[in-house]
Amino acid sequence: MPRLSHGQLFPPLDIPAVGGGMISLPDDLTGSYGVILIYRGSWCPYCNAQLAAFSRALDALSEVNAKVVAFSVDDEDTSAALVAKRRLRFPVGHSVDADKVAAALGAYVNDDPHYLQSTGFILTPDGRVCLAVYSSGAIGRLVADDVIGFIRYVTEHPEAR
Repeated sequence: MPRLSHGQLFPPLDIPAVGGGMISLPDDLTGSYGVILIYRGSWCPYCNAQLAAFSRALDALSEVNAKVVAFSVDDEDTSAALVAKRRLRFPVGHSVDADKVAAALGAYVNDDPHYLQSTGFILTPDGRVCLAVYSSGAIGRLVADDVIGFIRYVTEHPEAR
């Protein structure tokens, strides 16, 4: 299962969205920096903290032309409850096939119970991987303030993309 590399086009994924419709990646993020957060599940305290922090930072992320999406293997009801509890203000996907996503993106998978480990991507406005963070366990993930600073840096220094 190869990991995505810097400069590689993010592979197309269609993910059911909480509330209906689909999240189409990377197309829904085109024209903006894209932040993709794969979280372990609503039960994970580290994921809850990360998602809440990104929701609180959404205005600052918007200022640097960044859009955020998140998804997990959780079913729609569980995902909707998380969105409400954490007041998430970005699209959240649900019911993904862990093995299919792992094959496409190289994310680590927990076997029992079966879920994706925390994985994060920053995409350029044309859908290329600018940064990838793969975690094999509970910690090691994108942080909202770091993402904002990183996007500011690569915007000012395009050669760093």
